[in-house]
Amino acid sequence: MLKLWQRIRRIGRIAERAPEKPVADPAAAAAGLRGSVQIRHVDAGSCNGCEIEVAAAFGPVYDAERYGARHVASPRHADALMVTGPVTRNMLVPLRRTYEAVPAPKLVVAVGDCARNCGVFAKAYGVAGAVADFVPVDVEVAGCPPRPEAIVDAVRKLTGR
Repeated sequence: MLKLWQRIRRIGRIAERAPEKPVADPAAAAAGLRGSVQIRHVDAGSCNGCEIEVAAAFGPVYDAERYGARHVASPRHADALMVTGPVTRNMLVPLRRTYEAVPAPKLVVAVGDCARNCGVFAKAYGVAGAVADFVPVDVEVAGCPPRPEAIVDAVRKLTGR
């Protein structure tokens, strides 16, 4: 065990260098959230493809937490909402209540084509509309499902790191 610790200490941390710092979108980033953002994830009715990519973005390979973002369980502790999927009729009221529970200043990230414009679920009988139709969206992540790199880039725009 001692040899392992000595080897770890000698070698140090082995990881890829972080990409260049993104230019923050002034319309999307609130000045009070610089450096650390607590995110509440809301599945508004997706097929779970985006959830898998969000989990990958916050997993050990892409590690979005190293840029100062982390998931929280309560919207009252959150600075931002990460919404996936089109807003279904059953999730319309819960989404609005969750948005209202987030303290100001609050940001909304629409992840995936379904959240942006209903994607393949457009005009489905159970879909009420896109996320922007019901809550103001600050950052959009394109893709069906979006790549984890795109999700990490959106998180970096929020944190400014």
